[in-house]
Order: sequence, then C-alpha cells, then structure tokens
Amino acid sequence: MNKFLLSAVLFISSLSFAQVTFNPGIRVGANIAHFSDGPAHDYWYYVDSQNYYYNGSNTYDIKSKIDFYIGFQANIRFAKFYALQPEVYYTRQGAKYESQNPAVASKTVSVSYVGAAVVNKFYFDKFNIHFGPTLELLTDHKNIESPTDADLGLLFGAGYDITKNFGVEARIKKGFVHIKSDQTNVTFQTGVYYTFNTKK
Repeated sequence: MNKFLLSAVLFISSLSFAQVTFNPGIRVGANIAHFSDGPAHDYWYYVDSQNYYYNGSNTYDIKSKIDFYIGFQANIRFAKFYALQPEVYYTRQGAKYESQNPAVASKTVSVSYVGAAVVNKFYFDKFNIHFGPTLELLTDHKNIESPTDADLGLLFGAGYDITKNFGVEARIKKGFVHIKSDQTNVTFQTGVYYTFNTKK
C-alpha cells in the first residue's frame, strides 16, 4: 500500500513538473507617477551685500508626471492558472511641482531606478491578475536634493493576452520608503509585453 501511494505521488509530481514552461520576454510602457503626502516645500537662504542671511521658502502642489519604463521578464508557468514571473527593469518616475508663488517657477522632479520584482500571476483564460514585491535602486535624480538610494514597494495589476505572445497590462506600484521628507513613490503603469516561445 505504501509503495502504491509513493508511486502515485511520484507520478503526479512528474506530470506537474512536465507542464512547467519558461518564456522570457520584454515589457515597455508609460509611467504616470507622483509623490504621495504633498504638498512639497523648498527652503533656501542667500547673503546680501552686508552679509546678512535671509531665509525663504516656497510651497508646491504635487502633480503627476508622465515618463516610461522598460524591462525584461521571465515567465515560469507552473500550472494553467499560475506563473511566477521575475522581472528586471529601468523606470523613470517623479512628479511635477506646481509653484504657489508667482515669483517662483514650477519644476519637474525626476528619479530614475533600476529595479527588480517577483510577480505572482494568476490566469483566468486570457486575463491575468498579478502582484508582488519590488526593490528599486536609485540611478539618477533631478531637481530633488539627496533622495534615498533605494525603494521597497508592492505592485498590483492586471493583464490581457491579445495573442499567445503579445499582451497589454496596467499596474499600480506603491513605494514604502520615504524618498524625501514624508514623500513616497506612487506610479501607475500601462504598457505592453511580448513573450518568446521556448521549448518545455
């Protein structure tokens, strides 16, 4: 009896692993990004001709900024309804700072990252929903002083396979690290993906 159960388990396991597929692919699309917990404030000082120090400040309303992302994915399909999809990518995010002082110009703040995600995908025919953690390392920044070097976050999204290889997706990605003061990254992504066929 024990030998029969062991044989049955091994047989079912072999069938399961025989169905695993690996398909690499690419992702590209648009970011609609902003910082949470606005408004933002800038502070500065200057020295007059008599060496007196003057302090100043300005308040900005935070608006969304449009940019892009591009990356690679490795879709590991364990079952008809589930796949694990590691991803690496480059993403440009940030926000628009709308000045509340007519004497001070508005500006666009940019932060760029190289990131990685481990995405769990659940399939319902051609539709899929997905979620997972992200880790992003800062590579560049503009109009923002001393942002943090890394961001941890979560993504949630949905996709639709138009063909076997080509599909569309939409995601919301929320960072939990304070990039500057109390501000965190919030990014809506919409784009396309293409997977390459490989042998089982």
